[in-house]
Amino acid sequence: MHNCNISGGIPEEISNLTNLMTIDLGGNKLNGSIPITLGKLQKLQWLSLDDNKLEGSIPDDICRLAELYLLELGGNKLYGLIPACFGNLASLRILSLCSNELTSIPLTFWNLKDILHLYFSLNFFTGPLPLEIGNLKVLIGIDFSMNNFSGVIPTEIGGLKNLESLFLGYNRLRGSIPDSFGDLISLKFLNLSNNNLSGAIPTSLEKLSYLEDLNLSFNKLEGEIPRGGSFGNFLAESFEGNELLCGSPNLQVPPCKTSIHHTSWKKSLLLGTILPLSTTFMIVVIWLILRYRQRGKRPSNDANMPLVATWRMFSYLELCRATSGFSENNLIGRGGFGSVYKARLGDGMEVAVKVFNLQCERAFKSFDVECEVMKSIRHRNLIKVISSCSNEEFKALVLEYMPHGSLEKYLYSSNCILDIFQRLNIMIDVASALEYLHFGCSTPVIHCDLKPNNVLLDDNMVAYLSDFGIAKLLIGEDQSMTQTQTLATIGYMAPGGRTFCCKGAMCVICLQFGYGVHCGIS
Repeated sequence: MHNCNISGGIPEEISNLTNLMTIDLGGNKLNGSIPITLGKLQKLQWLSLDDNKLEGSIPDDICRLAELYLLELGGNKLYGLIPACFGNLASLRILSLCSNELTSIPLTFWNLKDILHLYFSLNFFTGPLPLEIGNLKVLIGIDFSMNNFSGVIPTEIGGLKNLESLFLGYNRLRGSIPDSFGDLISLKFLNLSNNNLSGAIPTSLEKLSYLEDLNLSFNKLEGEIPRGGSFGNFLAESFEGNELLCGSPNLQVPPCKTSIHHTSWKKSLLLGTILPLSTTFMIVVIWLILRYRQRGKRPSNDANMPLVATWRMFSYLELCRATSGFSENNLIGRGGFGSVYKARLGDGMEVAVKVFNLQCERAFKSFDVECEVMKSIRHRNLIKVISSCSNEEFKALVLEYMPHGSLEKYLYSSNCILDIFQRLNIMIDVASALEYLHFGCSTPVIHCDLKPNNVLLDDNMVAYLSDFGIAKLLIGEDQSMTQTQTLATIGYMAPGGRTFCCKGAMCVICLQFGYGVHCGIS
Protein backbone atom coordinates (compact mmCIF):
# COMPACT_ATOMS: atom_id res chain seq x y z
CA MET A 1 0.00 0.00 0.00
CA HIS A 2 2.95 2.28 -0.69
CA ASN A 3 2.13 5.53 -2.56
CA CYS A 4 -1.61 4.83 -2.65
CA ASN A 5 -2.78 8.34 -1.64
CA ILE A 6 -4.28 7.00 1.61
CA SER A 7 -5.34 9.68 4.10
CA GLY A 8 -6.55 9.77 7.69
CA GLY A 9 -5.11 8.15 10.78
CA ILE A 10 -3.73 4.68 11.34
CA PRO A 11 -6.53 2.75 13.10
CA GLU A 12 -5.73 1.28 16.49
CA GLU A 13 -7.54 -1.88 15.41
CA ILE A 14 -4.55 -2.73 13.24
CA SER A 15 -3.29 -4.57 16.33
CA ASN A 16 -5.90 -7.27 15.67
CA LEU A 17 -3.80 -8.49 12.72
CA THR A 18 -1.56 -10.45 15.05
CA ASN A 19 0.18 -12.48 12.31
CA LEU A 20 1.17 -9.42 10.31
CA MET A 21 4.87 -9.40 9.37
CA THR A 22 5.06 -6.40 7.02
CA ILE A 23 3.46 -2.95 7.09
CA ASP A 24 4.34 -0.63 4.20
CA LEU A 25 2.24 2.53 4.27
CA GLY A 26 4.96 4.89 3.10
CA GLY A 27 4.32 7.72 0.64
CA ASN A 28 0.71 8.37 1.64
CA LYS A 29 -1.09 11.19 3.48
CA LEU A 30 -1.53 9.58 6.87
CA ASN A 31 -1.83 11.97 9.80
CA GLY A 32 -2.18 11.84 13.55
CA SER A 33 0.15 9.91 15.82
CA ILE A 34 1.68 6.47 15.57
CA PRO A 35 -0.73 4.17 17.45
CA ILE A 36 0.72 2.48 20.51
CA THR A 37 -1.23 -0.65 19.62
CA LEU A 38 1.40 -1.43 16.97
CA GLY A 39 3.42 -2.86 19.85
CA LYS A 40 1.05 -5.83 19.96
CA LEU A 41 2.16 -7.08 16.53
CA GLN A 42 4.83 -9.38 17.92
CA LYS A 43 5.63 -10.94 14.52
CA LEU A 44 6.18 -7.64 12.73
CA GLN A 45 9.52 -7.46 10.91
CA TRP A 46 9.03 -4.60 8.47
CA LEU A 47 7.43 -1.26 9.46
CA SER A 48 7.52 1.53 6.86
CA LEU A 49 5.56 4.72 7.60
CA ASP A 50 7.89 7.16 5.85
CA ASP A 51 6.79 10.23 3.84
CA ASN A 52 3.46 10.85 5.55
CA LYS A 53 2.18 13.59 7.87
CA LEU A 54 2.48 11.75 11.17
CA GLU A 55 3.06 13.87 14.28
CA GLY A 56 3.95 13.45 17.93
CA SER A 57 6.69 11.42 19.54
CA ILE A 58 7.87 7.92 18.69
CA PRO A 59 5.98 5.60 21.08
CA ASP A 60 7.97 3.34 23.40
CA ASP A 61 5.61 0.52 22.43
CA ILE A 62 7.57 0.02 19.21
CA CYS A 63 10.31 -1.44 21.41
CA ARG A 64 8.06 -4.44 22.02
CA LEU A 65 8.53 -5.51 18.39
CA ALA A 66 11.32 -7.99 19.08
CA GLU A 67 11.42 -9.27 15.47
CA LEU A 68 11.60 -5.82 13.87
CA TYR A 69 14.27 -5.73 11.16
CA LEU A 70 13.45 -2.50 9.28
CA LEU A 71 11.92 0.70 10.68
CA GLU A 72 11.27 3.67 8.37
CA LEU A 73 9.71 6.76 9.96
CA GLY A 74 11.43 9.43 7.83
CA GLY A 75 9.66 12.35 6.19
CA ASN A 76 7.12 13.03 8.94
CA LYS A 77 6.77 15.59 11.75
CA LEU A 78 7.91 13.45 14.66
CA TYR A 79 9.64 15.29 17.49
CA GLY A 80 11.38 14.71 20.79
CA LEU A 81 13.76 11.92 21.75
CA ILE A 82 14.51 8.60 20.19
CA PRO A 83 13.13 6.18 22.83
CA ALA A 84 15.85 4.82 25.11
CA CYS A 85 14.43 1.32 24.71
CA PHE A 86 15.47 1.29 21.04
CA GLY A 87 18.73 -0.16 22.31
CA ASN A 88 16.82 -3.39 23.02
CA LEU A 89 15.72 -3.94 19.39
CA ALA A 90 18.31 -6.64 18.79
CA SER A 91 16.88 -7.65 15.40
CA LEU A 92 16.90 -4.11 13.98
CA ARG A 93 19.19 -3.69 10.97
CA ILE A 94 17.88 -0.65 9.05
CA LEU A 95 16.64 2.51 10.78
CA SER A 96 15.49 5.63 8.92
CA LEU A 97 14.38 8.66 10.95
CA CYS A 98 15.45 11.35 8.48
CA SER A 99 13.53 14.59 7.88
CA ASN A 100 11.77 14.90 11.23
CA GLU A 101 12.18 17.16 14.26
CA LEU A 102 13.99 14.77 16.60
CA THR A 103 16.46 16.26 19.07
CA SER A 104 18.32 13.59 21.01
CA ILE A 105 19.87 10.12 20.70
CA PRO A 106 19.99 8.11 23.96
CA LEU A 107 23.24 6.45 25.03
CA THR A 108 21.48 3.09 25.10
CA PHE A 109 20.95 3.36 21.34
CA TRP A 110 24.59 2.47 20.72
CA ASN A 111 23.93 -1.03 22.12
CA LEU A 112 22.63 -2.00 18.66
CA LYS A 113 25.81 -3.84 17.72
CA ASP A 114 24.27 -5.45 14.60
CA ILE A 115 22.68 -2.36 13.03
CA LEU A 116 23.63 -1.96 9.34
CA HIS A 117 22.15 1.37 8.21
CA LEU A 118 21.41 4.61 10.11
CA TYR A 119 19.64 7.49 8.36
CA PHE A 120 19.26 10.48 10.71
CA SER A 121 19.62 13.43 8.31
CA LEU A 122 17.49 16.60 8.47
CA ASN A 123 16.71 16.58 12.20
CA PHE A 124 17.70 18.78 15.15
CA PHE A 125 20.33 16.57 16.75
CA THR A 126 22.98 18.55 18.64
CA GLY A 127 26.20 17.99 20.54
CA PRO A 128 29.27 15.93 19.62
CA LEU A 129 29.16 12.73 17.64
CA PRO A 130 29.29 9.94 20.26
CA LEU A 131 32.47 7.92 20.57
CA GLU A 132 30.31 4.83 20.97
CA ILE A 133 29.52 4.91 17.26
CA GLY A 134 32.79 3.01 16.85
CA ASN A 135 31.18 0.03 18.61
CA LEU A 136 28.80 -0.60 15.70
CA LYS A 137 31.33 -2.69 13.80
CA VAL A 138 29.03 -3.95 11.04
CA LEU A 139 27.69 -0.55 9.97
CA ILE A 140 27.45 -0.11 6.21
CA GLY A 141 25.76 3.28 5.87
CA ILE A 142 25.68 6.43 8.06
CA ASP A 143 23.80 9.62 7.17
CA PHE A 144 23.91 12.25 9.92
CA SER A 145 23.93 15.21 7.52
CA MET A 146 21.94 18.44 7.98
CA ASN A 147 21.81 18.45 11.77
CA ASN A 148 23.59 20.54 14.41
CA PHE A 149 26.30 18.10 15.45
CA SER A 150 29.40 19.88 16.74
CA GLY A 151 32.88 19.06 18.03
CA VAL A 152 35.47 16.86 16.36
CA ILE A 153 34.89 13.76 14.28
CA PRO A 154 35.64 10.68 16.42
CA THR A 155 38.66 8.73 15.24
CA GLU A 156 36.76 5.59 16.26
CA ILE A 157 34.78 5.81 13.01
CA GLY A 158 37.95 4.64 11.25
CA GLY A 159 37.44 1.22 12.80
CA LEU A 160 34.23 0.56 10.82
CA LYS A 161 35.83 -1.66 8.18
CA ASN A 162 32.56 -2.39 6.36
CA LEU A 163 31.36 1.20 6.08
CA GLU A 164 30.47 2.07 2.48
CA SER A 165 28.85 5.49 2.88
CA LEU A 166 29.46 8.27 5.41
CA PHE A 167 27.49 11.53 5.19
CA LEU A 168 28.26 14.18 7.82
CA GLY A 169 27.73 17.31 5.70
CA TYR A 170 25.95 20.47 6.84
CA ASN A 171 26.78 20.28 10.53
CA ARG A 172 29.10 22.33 12.77
CA LEU A 173 31.94 19.84 13.01
CA ARG A 174 35.43 21.23 13.58
CA GLY A 175 38.99 19.97 13.85
CA SER A 176 40.80 17.84 11.31
CA ILE A 177 39.69 14.91 9.21
CA PRO A 178 40.83 11.83 11.17
CA ASP A 179 43.80 10.05 9.67
CA SER A 180 42.05 6.81 10.67
CA PHE A 181 39.59 7.35 7.78
CA GLY A 182 42.28 5.75 5.64
CA ASP A 183 41.33 2.45 7.30
CA LEU A 184 37.77 2.56 5.92
CA ILE A 185 38.70 0.04 3.25
CA SER A 186 35.13 -0.46 1.95
CA LEU A 187 34.21 3.24 1.74
CA LYS A 188 32.58 4.38 -1.51
CA PHE A 189 30.93 7.69 -0.57
CA LEU A 190 32.31 10.35 1.80
CA ASN A 191 30.63 13.74 2.33
CA LEU A 192 32.02 16.12 4.97
CA SER A 193 30.98 19.32 3.20
CA ASN A 194 29.75 22.55 4.82
CA ASN A 195 31.39 22.15 8.21
CA ASN A 196 34.28 23.95 9.93
CA LEU A 197 36.94 21.32 9.35
CA SER A 198 40.53 22.54 9.19
CA GLY A 199 44.03 21.21 8.59
CA ALA A 200 45.30 19.11 5.71
CA ILE A 201 43.46 16.42 3.80
CA PRO A 202 44.99 13.17 5.14
CA THR A 203 47.10 11.34 2.58
CA SER A 204 45.78 8.15 4.16
CA LEU A 205 42.62 8.68 2.08
CA GLU A 206 44.68 7.67 -0.96
CA LYS A 207 44.36 4.08 0.31
CA LEU A 208 40.59 4.07 -0.25
CA SER A 209 40.59 2.22 -3.55
CA TYR A 210 36.78 1.89 -3.68
CA LEU A 211 36.07 5.59 -3.08
CA GLU A 212 33.76 6.82 -5.86
CA ASP A 213 32.47 10.14 -4.55
CA LEU A 214 34.19 12.65 -2.25
CA ASN A 215 32.82 16.01 -1.09
CA LEU A 216 34.99 18.14 1.21
CA SER A 217 33.70 21.48 -0.07
CA PHE A 218 33.13 24.59 2.03
CA ASN A 219 35.36 23.89 4.98
CA LYS A 220 38.62 25.49 6.10
CA LEU A 221 41.00 22.85 4.81
CA GLU A 222 44.52 23.79 3.75
CA GLY A 223 47.63 22.37 2.12
CA GLU A 224 48.11 20.18 -0.93
CA ILE A 225 45.30 18.03 -2.26
CA PRO A 226 46.53 14.42 -2.39
CA ARG A 227 47.26 13.07 -5.85
CA GLY A 228 47.29 9.30 -5.36
CA GLY A 229 44.57 6.68 -5.20
CA SER A 230 41.11 7.78 -6.31
CA PHE A 231 41.94 11.49 -6.04
CA GLY A 232 42.75 11.59 -9.75
CA ASN A 233 39.05 10.96 -10.48
CA PHE A 234 37.58 13.79 -8.40
CA LEU A 235 36.52 17.17 -9.83
CA ALA A 236 36.97 20.70 -8.53
CA GLU A 237 33.53 20.61 -6.91
CA SER A 238 34.87 18.15 -4.34
CA PHE A 239 37.21 20.79 -2.90
CA GLU A 240 35.64 24.19 -3.64
CA GLY A 241 35.17 26.68 -0.84
CA ASN A 242 38.51 25.83 0.82
CA GLU A 243 40.61 28.91 0.07
CA LEU A 244 43.89 27.55 1.47
CA LEU A 245 44.02 24.36 -0.59
CA CYS A 246 46.53 24.01 -3.41
CA GLY A 247 47.35 21.41 -6.02
CA SER A 248 46.61 20.52 -9.62
CA PRO A 249 45.28 23.37 -11.84
CA ASN A 250 42.36 21.26 -13.08
CA LEU A 251 40.98 21.36 -9.52
CA GLN A 252 40.77 25.16 -9.77
CA VAL A 253 43.15 25.73 -6.87
CA PRO A 254 46.51 27.55 -6.93
CA PRO A 255 49.66 25.47 -7.43
CA CYS A 256 51.56 24.48 -4.32
CA LYS A 257 54.84 26.31 -3.83
CA THR A 258 56.59 23.12 -2.80
CA SER A 259 55.25 20.97 -5.62
CA ILE A 260 57.90 18.90 -7.36
CA HIS A 261 58.07 18.98 -11.15
CA HIS A 262 59.37 15.70 -12.49
CA THR A 263 61.72 15.90 -15.44
CA SER A 264 61.35 13.70 -18.46
CA TRP A 265 64.30 11.50 -17.49
CA LYS A 266 62.75 10.80 -14.12
CA LYS A 267 59.52 9.76 -15.80
CA SER A 268 61.44 7.49 -18.15
CA LEU A 269 63.25 5.92 -15.21
CA LEU A 270 59.96 5.37 -13.42
CA LEU A 271 58.14 3.83 -16.38
CA GLY A 272 61.05 1.88 -17.78
CA THR A 273 62.70 0.43 -14.70
CA ILE A 274 61.13 1.12 -11.33
CA LEU A 275 57.52 0.33 -12.28
CA PRO A 276 58.18 -3.15 -13.76
CA LEU A 277 60.46 -4.06 -10.86
CA SER A 278 57.96 -2.89 -8.25
CA THR A 279 55.13 -4.78 -10.00
CA THR A 280 57.16 -7.99 -9.99
CA PHE A 281 58.10 -7.45 -6.37
CA MET A 282 54.45 -6.88 -5.42
CA ILE A 283 53.36 -10.14 -7.09
CA VAL A 284 56.06 -12.07 -5.21
CA VAL A 285 55.08 -10.47 -1.89
CA ILE A 286 51.39 -11.30 -2.40
CA TRP A 287 52.28 -14.90 -3.22
CA LEU A 288 54.52 -15.21 -0.14
CA ILE A 289 51.85 -13.73 2.14
CA LEU A 290 49.21 -16.15 0.91
CA ARG A 291 51.60 -19.09 1.25
CA TYR A 292 52.50 -18.04 4.79
CA ARG A 293 48.87 -17.72 5.81
CA GLN A 294 47.96 -21.08 4.35
CA ARG A 295 50.79 -22.81 6.21
CA GLY A 296 50.14 -21.03 9.48
CA LYS A 297 47.38 -21.54 11.96
CA ARG A 298 44.05 -20.13 10.95
CA PRO A 299 43.54 -16.90 12.88
CA SER A 300 40.32 -15.94 14.54
CA ASN A 301 38.31 -13.27 12.80
CA ASP A 302 35.87 -11.11 14.65
CA ALA A 303 34.94 -9.44 11.39
CA ASN A 304 33.01 -12.49 10.27
CA MET A 305 29.61 -10.98 9.86
CA PRO A 306 26.22 -11.97 8.58
CA LEU A 307 25.19 -11.24 5.08
CA VAL A 308 23.45 -7.95 4.50
CA ALA A 309 19.94 -9.04 5.15
CA THR A 310 17.03 -8.47 2.85
CA TRP A 311 16.57 -4.90 1.72
CA ARG A 312 13.00 -5.68 0.72
CA MET A 313 10.76 -8.60 0.07
CA PHE A 314 10.07 -9.92 -3.43
CA SER A 315 7.19 -11.97 -4.73
CA TYR A 316 7.26 -14.28 -7.72
CA LEU A 317 5.09 -11.78 -9.61
CA GLU A 318 7.57 -8.94 -9.02
CA LEU A 319 10.49 -11.00 -10.29
CA CYS A 320 8.46 -12.20 -13.25
CA ARG A 321 7.67 -8.62 -14.25
CA ALA A 322 11.24 -7.45 -13.66
CA THR A 323 12.58 -10.10 -16.07
CA SER A 324 9.78 -9.70 -18.67
CA GLY A 325 8.45 -13.12 -17.78
CA PHE A 326 11.92 -14.64 -17.47
CA SER A 327 12.48 -13.83 -21.12
CA GLU A 328 15.40 -15.34 -23.04
CA ASN A 329 16.35 -11.77 -23.95
CA ASN A 330 17.20 -11.17 -20.29
CA LEU A 331 19.09 -14.46 -19.84
CA ILE A 332 22.71 -13.75 -18.89
CA GLY A 333 23.87 -17.17 -17.73
CA ARG A 334 22.90 -20.81 -17.34
CA GLY A 335 24.38 -23.41 -15.00
CA GLY A 336 23.78 -26.93 -13.85
CA PHE A 337 21.09 -26.00 -11.32
CA GLY A 338 19.34 -23.05 -12.96
CA SER A 339 19.52 -19.83 -14.94
CA VAL A 340 20.43 -16.21 -14.23
CA TYR A 341 18.41 -13.29 -15.61
CA LYS A 342 19.00 -9.57 -15.71
CA ALA A 343 16.10 -7.76 -14.03
CA ARG A 344 14.99 -4.16 -13.66
CA LEU A 345 12.93 -3.54 -10.52
CA GLY A 346 10.10 -1.07 -10.26
CA ASP A 347 12.39 1.59 -8.78
CA GLY A 348 14.81 1.26 -11.71
CA MET A 349 17.43 -0.76 -9.84
CA GLU A 350 19.17 -3.42 -11.95
CA VAL A 351 19.73 -6.80 -10.30
CA ALA A 352 20.49 -10.38 -11.29
CA VAL A 353 17.92 -13.08 -10.50
CA LYS A 354 19.22 -16.62 -10.13
CA VAL A 355 16.30 -19.01 -10.70
CA PHE A 356 16.83 -22.61 -9.60
CA ASN A 357 15.59 -25.43 -11.83
CA LEU A 358 13.51 -27.41 -9.35
CA GLN A 359 13.10 -30.26 -11.85
CA CYS A 360 16.67 -31.09 -10.93
CA GLU A 361 16.60 -32.79 -7.54
CA ARG A 362 19.94 -31.38 -6.47
CA ALA A 363 18.76 -27.82 -7.15
CA PHE A 364 16.89 -27.86 -3.83
CA LYS A 365 20.09 -28.72 -1.99
CA SER A 366 22.04 -26.17 -4.03
CA PHE A 367 19.61 -23.42 -3.01
CA ASP A 368 19.77 -24.43 0.65
CA VAL A 369 23.56 -24.62 0.59
CA GLU A 370 23.93 -21.21 -1.05
CA CYS A 371 21.56 -19.63 1.50
CA GLU A 372 23.36 -21.31 4.40
CA VAL A 373 26.77 -20.16 3.21
CA MET A 374 25.83 -16.62 2.21
CA LYS A 375 24.03 -15.82 5.46
CA SER A 376 27.25 -16.34 7.41
CA ILE A 377 29.81 -14.52 5.26
CA ARG A 378 30.43 -10.98 4.09
CA HIS A 379 33.39 -9.63 2.15
CA ARG A 380 33.87 -6.87 -0.39
CA ASN A 381 34.91 -9.40 -3.06
CA LEU A 382 31.99 -11.79 -2.56
CA ILE A 383 28.80 -11.30 -4.55
CA LYS A 384 26.09 -9.65 -2.45
CA VAL A 385 22.71 -11.34 -2.06
CA ILE A 386 20.01 -8.68 -1.92
CA SER A 387 17.06 -10.97 -1.24
CA SER A 388 15.49 -14.33 -1.99
CA CYS A 389 12.13 -15.70 -3.06
CA SER A 390 11.25 -19.22 -1.97
CA ASN A 391 8.20 -21.45 -1.98
CA GLU A 392 7.46 -25.05 -2.90
CA GLU A 393 7.32 -24.31 -6.64
CA PHE A 394 9.84 -21.50 -7.09
CA LYS A 395 13.22 -20.66 -5.59
CA ALA A 396 15.40 -17.72 -6.59
CA LEU A 397 18.13 -15.45 -5.27
CA VAL A 398 18.24 -11.72 -6.06
CA LEU A 399 21.88 -10.75 -6.53
CA GLU A 400 23.89 -7.62 -7.17
CA TYR A 401 24.12 -7.06 -10.93
CA MET A 402 27.62 -7.10 -12.46
CA PRO A 403 27.66 -5.03 -15.70
CA HIS A 404 30.88 -6.54 -17.10
CA GLY A 405 29.75 -10.14 -16.68
CA SER A 406 32.15 -12.97 -15.97
CA LEU A 407 35.93 -13.13 -16.21
CA GLU A 408 35.62 -15.93 -18.74
CA LYS A 409 34.71 -13.66 -21.66
CA TYR A 410 37.72 -11.44 -20.92
CA LEU A 411 40.10 -14.38 -20.93
CA TYR A 412 38.81 -16.18 -24.01
CA SER A 413 37.45 -13.42 -26.23
CA SER A 414 39.43 -11.37 -28.72
CA ASN A 415 37.03 -8.45 -28.24
CA CYS A 416 37.70 -8.07 -24.50
CA ILE A 417 41.29 -7.49 -23.44
CA LEU A 418 42.70 -7.14 -19.93
CA ASP A 419 45.91 -5.23 -19.33
CA ILE A 420 48.51 -6.38 -16.79
CA PHE A 421 47.20 -4.11 -14.03
CA GLN A 422 43.62 -5.30 -14.45
CA ARG A 423 44.78 -8.91 -14.35
CA LEU A 424 46.81 -8.24 -11.23
CA ASN A 425 43.90 -6.49 -9.49
CA ILE A 426 41.51 -9.32 -10.37
CA MET A 427 44.01 -11.85 -9.04
CA ILE A 428 44.30 -9.90 -5.79
CA ASP A 429 40.50 -9.59 -5.49
CA VAL A 430 39.93 -13.32 -5.91
CA ALA A 431 42.83 -14.20 -3.63
CA SER A 432 41.43 -11.85 -1.00
CA ALA A 433 38.01 -13.53 -1.23
CA LEU A 434 39.54 -17.01 -0.94
CA GLU A 435 41.76 -15.99 1.95
CA TYR A 436 38.66 -14.74 3.77
CA LEU A 437 36.66 -17.90 3.02
CA HIS A 438 39.46 -20.24 4.12
CA PHE A 439 40.94 -18.36 7.06
CA GLY A 440 38.72 -15.38 7.90
CA CYS A 441 35.47 -17.18 8.72
CA SER A 442 34.71 -18.79 12.05
CA THR A 443 33.60 -21.78 9.96
CA PRO A 444 35.90 -22.14 6.92
CA VAL A 445 34.18 -22.28 3.54
CA ILE A 446 35.44 -24.20 0.50
CA HIS A 447 33.94 -22.87 -2.73
CA CYS A 448 34.36 -26.13 -4.75
CA ASP A 449 33.58 -24.53 -8.13
CA LEU A 450 36.08 -21.74 -8.67
CA LYS A 451 36.56 -20.94 -12.35
CA PRO A 452 36.53 -17.82 -14.55
CA ASN A 453 32.80 -18.13 -15.20
CA ASN A 454 32.11 -17.71 -11.46
CA VAL A 455 34.24 -14.57 -11.13
CA LEU A 456 32.11 -11.50 -11.93
CA LEU A 457 33.25 -7.96 -12.71
CA ASP A 458 31.54 -4.69 -11.81
CA ASP A 459 31.73 -1.26 -13.50
CA ASN A 460 35.22 -0.65 -12.10
CA MET A 461 36.50 -4.13 -13.04
CA VAL A 462 36.51 -5.17 -9.38
CA ALA A 463 36.20 -8.96 -9.14
CA TYR A 464 33.52 -10.73 -7.09
CA LEU A 465 33.39 -14.46 -6.37
CA SER A 466 29.94 -15.97 -6.96
CA ASP A 467 27.95 -19.23 -7.09
CA PHE A 468 28.17 -21.04 -3.74
CA GLY A 469 25.68 -23.74 -4.73
CA ILE A 470 28.10 -26.61 -4.03
CA ALA A 471 30.22 -24.91 -1.38
CA LYS A 472 31.16 -26.78 1.79
CA LEU A 473 31.38 -25.60 5.38
CA LEU A 474 34.23 -27.18 7.36
CA ILE A 475 32.35 -27.66 10.61
CA GLY A 476 35.09 -29.26 12.67
CA GLU A 477 38.60 -30.60 12.31
CA ASP A 478 37.64 -33.96 13.83
CA GLN A 479 34.56 -34.43 11.72
CA SER A 480 35.11 -36.73 8.76
CA MET A 481 33.56 -35.97 5.40
CA THR A 482 33.39 -38.14 2.30
CA GLN A 483 33.02 -36.86 -1.22
CA THR A 484 32.87 -39.28 -4.14
CA GLN A 485 30.67 -37.41 -6.61
CA THR A 486 31.69 -34.82 -9.15
CA LEU A 487 30.08 -31.59 -7.96
CA ALA A 488 31.32 -29.06 -10.48
CA THR A 489 28.98 -27.28 -12.86
CA ILE A 490 27.62 -29.34 -15.76
CA GLY A 491 29.91 -29.07 -18.78
CA TYR A 492 33.00 -28.61 -16.64
CA MET A 493 35.33 -31.15 -15.05
CA ALA A 494 38.48 -30.55 -13.05
CA PRO A 495 41.58 -32.15 -14.64
CA GLY A 496 41.79 -35.83 -13.85
CA GLY A 497 38.25 -36.10 -12.52
CA ARG A 498 39.61 -37.80 -9.39
CA THR A 499 37.74 -38.48 -6.16
CA PHE A 500 39.27 -38.57 -2.70
CA CYS A 501 38.23 -39.79 0.73
CA CYS A 502 39.71 -38.70 4.07
CA LYS A 503 38.81 -39.73 7.59
CA GLY A 504 39.40 -37.66 10.69
CA ALA A 505 40.46 -34.62 8.68
CA MET A 506 39.29 -32.56 5.76
CA CYS A 507 41.26 -32.78 2.54
CA VAL A 508 41.34 -29.56 0.55
CA ILE A 509 42.48 -30.26 -2.98
CA CYS A 510 43.64 -27.16 -4.85
CA LEU A 511 43.91 -27.53 -8.62
CA GLN A 512 45.73 -24.85 -10.60
CA PHE A 513 44.08 -23.45 -13.72
CA GLY A 514 45.21 -20.94 -16.29
CA TYR A 515 43.65 -18.07 -14.35
CA GLY A 516 43.66 -19.07 -10.71
CA VAL A 517 43.00 -21.80 -8.17
CA HIS A 518 40.19 -24.32 -8.15
CA CYS A 519 39.47 -25.75 -4.71
CA GLY A 520 37.55 -28.97 -4.27
CA ILE A 521 36.97 -30.96 -1.10
CA SER A 522 36.73 -34.59 -0.29
